[in-house]
Amino acid sequence: MAAYASILLLAALCIGTAYSLQCYTCVAATSNSNCKTATNCTSGLTYCETDVASVSVAGISTTSITKFCSASCTATSLNAYVGSTSTSCCTTDLCNTSGANSIKSSYAAIFLVMGTLVMFMSGSLL
Repeated sequence: MAAYASILLLAALCIGTAYSLQCYTCVAATSNSNCKTATNCTSGLTYCETDVASVSVAGISTTSITKFCSASCTATSLNAYVGSTSTSCCTTDLCNTSGANSIKSSYAAIFLVMGTLVMFMSGSLL
């Protein structure tokens, strides 16, 4: 019985080490629908990272989405007057399916800040 349990444990450990994370990957895609290539990450790459950059100047907007496997990842978000960038990280298979969420959340943050400023300014004008 102990030998049988040892063999099962050894098989489970071998299966676990053979498993690799799968992430969607692309470089500078203009939309999330163009960024659906599933890739097996190499050993040591334990994060799926999504970088989204969005710029809008004189009514012309452009978005760049890059997805890849990463050894380390730090989620960030930066909003500026003419654009925004964000990095999102996850650790399960094909978890970086949507780059659009990052864009929506950055616009929501901009509207929240602008609304708060307008509220304070209107209160001080009365």
